[in-house]
Amino acid sequence: MVLLHVKRGDESQFLLQAPGSTELEELTVQVARVYNGRLKVQRLCSEMEELAEHGIFLPPNMQGLTDDQIEELKLKDEWGEKCVPSGGAIFKKDDIGRRNGQAPNEKMKQVLKKTIEEAKAIISKKQVEAGICVTMEMVKDALDQLRGAVMIVYPMGLPPYDPIRMEFENKEDLSGTQAGLSVIKESEAQLWWAAKELRRTKKLSDYVGKNEKTKIITKIQQRGHGAPAREPIISSEEQKQLMLYYHRRQEELKRLEENDDDACLNSPWADNTALKRHFHGVKDIKWRPK
Repeated sequence: MVLLHVKRGDESQFLLQAPGSTELEELTVQVARVYNGRLKVQRLCSEMEELAEHGIFLPPNMQGLTDDQIEELKLKDEWGEKCVPSGGAIFKKDDIGRRNGQAPNEKMKQVLKKTIEEAKAIISKKQVEAGICVTMEMVKDALDQLRGAVMIVYPMGLPPYDPIRMEFENKEDLSGTQAGLSVIKESEAQLWWAAKELRRTKKLSDYVGKNEKTKIITKIQQRGHGAPAREPIISSEEQKQLMLYYHRRQEELKRLEENDDDACLNSPWADNTALKRHFHGVKDIKWRPK
């Protein structure tokens, strides 16, 4: 199995294994699905953290309005009356004005928080350091865990306009959002390796050979965006250490220039009688008048 270290730009994403005989059409779609699936889990975790803190989403026509404005316009949150978290709600106002402030109690909040942490761990970039490959089955498992936690806290379901429900139903609208810019459509995804585009009409072995123990760094890119930037010769951390070394060296040279030319004569290595005194056994003898 060829091991693919998938990156977007210079940032590691996940590891994935595939036989060398895999058609690149199939592999590109597989990589894009895992990549987009991880983004979906991240979006859900972010929204569920807000759900745990401030309750369900307000209707679109009530978001961002003050209590006085809502009362003046005679608006009513009908879903807010239906979607009461298990065990009762605790009011915690959302300063942004996106959620109704009817947060779950502490026990239910911990159910959501714990599940969020577990889902994040499954799709974490730390899996790359641990050498663990991420599969679509793992992504689906993370999504199922998140869905189960929401059903425990809100057995009646969430409002149809709540972004969490829309994500679970694959009805999310990411147009005009920063999150939408990160998503790559499967049909528009491209894989690159060693500054070469891995063309979908070929097989993986056409590029990496028949050695099944090969490991390659693959970059996923949107079609039409050109070749991704090359990997830097040294990492940012190595660059920092190099700059720190040269700064210290420069300071050291500056101090040496400021010293008098005769200052070195006081050093032990500049004593031309040191060898003679060493053999006479009179090294480091000190005296002073009584």
